[in-house]
Amino acid sequence: MEEKRKVPKIRFPEYTDEWEQCKLDNILTERHVLSKISDEYPRLSFTIEEGVIDPEDRKTNKRDFLMKDEANKKFLLTEIGDIIYNPANVVFGAIHRNSYRKGCLSPIYRIFETNQESRFLECVVRSETFISKLAQKTEGSVVKLKTLKPEAFLGMNVYVSSSLGEQKEIAAFFEKLDNLITLYQRRCEYIKIYKKYLIQKMFPQNGKKMPEIRFPGFTDGWEQRKLGDQMYIKSRIGWQALTRNEYLETGDYYLITGTDIDEGSHTVDLKRCYYVSKERYEMDDKIQVREGDIIVTKDGTIGKVAMVTGLDKPATLNSHLFVLRDLSGNLDNRYLLQMLNSHIFDTFVNSTRTGSTLTGLPQKTFVEFQFPVPRYEEQKQISGFFDNLDNLITLHQRQYEKYKKLKAGLLQNMFV
Repeated sequence: MEEKRKVPKIRFPEYTDEWEQCKLDNILTERHVLSKISDEYPRLSFTIEEGVIDPEDRKTNKRDFLMKDEANKKFLLTEIGDIIYNPANVVFGAIHRNSYRKGCLSPIYRIFETNQESRFLECVVRSETFISKLAQKTEGSVVKLKTLKPEAFLGMNVYVSSSLGEQKEIAAFFEKLDNLITLYQRRCEYIKIYKKYLIQKMFPQNGKKMPEIRFPGFTDGWEQRKLGDQMYIKSRIGWQALTRNEYLETGDYYLITGTDIDEGSHTVDLKRCYYVSKERYEMDDKIQVREGDIIVTKDGTIGKVAMVTGLDKPATLNSHLFVLRDLSGNLDNRYLLQMLNSHIFDTFVNSTRTGSTLTGLPQKTFVEFQFPVPRYEEQKQISGFFDNLDNLITLHQRQYEKYKKLKAGLLQNMFV
C-alpha cells in the first residue's frame, strides 16, 4: 500500500513537494546569552492566555518574578524572531515567537533561535496538530498548566516545508491574519472605552441636573426617579420547588437564567435557554416574561442586565433574576437598559455591599435605586446613540471572533 504523501490539506497552488519530517532539536538552537536589564534590553514577560510577549505585563503564570536586585541580576536575552518556550506551561499558548523587540526574560523560559523562517515555525508549533501531540506528552492535571521537559520538547517531530518560499508565504499570510485579529480586537476595546467616557459625560454626575455633553435642542433639567416608583419589579420567590431535573432540553416554554445573558449585546440569548413544562410556566404569572422586558441578576454575579428581544415562545424566570417593566409610560426601555449598564448602577450595586455580608441584591434595596431621567425625546436620542455604539462593539467583536476561528481552522489544515 502506497504511503500517504506528507502535504497539508490547504496549500498555495505553486508548491507541490512533500514536507520533511525533522526533530525540533535539528532546527532549534538554545540561546544562553545573559544580560542585565536596561533601557536597551527591557524586561519582557509572557502572557499565557494569548501567547504574546508583552513588555507592559509584569507577571508569568500570574506570579510576579521581579527580583529585589533586578538591576544587578542577569536575565536571558532574546532577539526578535526567537522562539520562546516555557517548560512549566506548554499547552495552549506557552510557545511563541518574539516579535516585539530584543529584551530580557526570566530564567523560567527557554529561548531558541531557528534555521527556519521563524514566523512559519511559530505557526508549526502553534498548530492544532502539534498542540495535540504536545498535550499527550505533558505531565500535570490542569489543562493549561502542564509541564514538559526541554529534552522531550526538542525530541518532538514536526513537518516543515523544504521550500523557503512556501515558508515565507505561509508566514506572511498568518501575519496578515494576526493583524486583522488585532485590529478588530483594538477597535472593539477602543469603542468600549469611548462609550464608557461618553456615559460619564452624557449622564448627570453627583446629583447634578445637567450632563456635561448633550444633544442640541435640549435644555431642561433632568429628574431623579426611584426605580420602585414606576417599574413593575418581580422575581421568583425561592425555587418554588423547581429542581434541575425539570430543566428541559426542548419545549414550548423558555426558562431564562443569568447564564443566558449575552453581556456583549445586553440581550438574552434564547438559544442558550432551557425549557420548563406548561404547568411550571403557568404556576406564577408574575414572572412570565414579555418582549422588551429587562432582566437583572440578583444573585451570583449581581447586576448583569439584559433586554428580552426576539421572544418567539412564552418565557419565565429562574429564581436569580428580576424582571422589570415600565408602568409610567414615559420611560424609554432602551434608555433604562443603558442606565442599568452604566457606572451609575454599578456604583449603586457596590454601595449595597459596603459593610454588608449580603451576597445578593434584595428587592427592597433594588427598588430604592435612583437614576437621572430627561424628557422622553431626549431619552430616545441617548438610547439610540448608545445602541449604535453597542452595535459597533458587537460588529467588531464578531469580526474578531470570526478571524480567530478562521485562523484556528487554517492552523489545522495548512500544516502536516
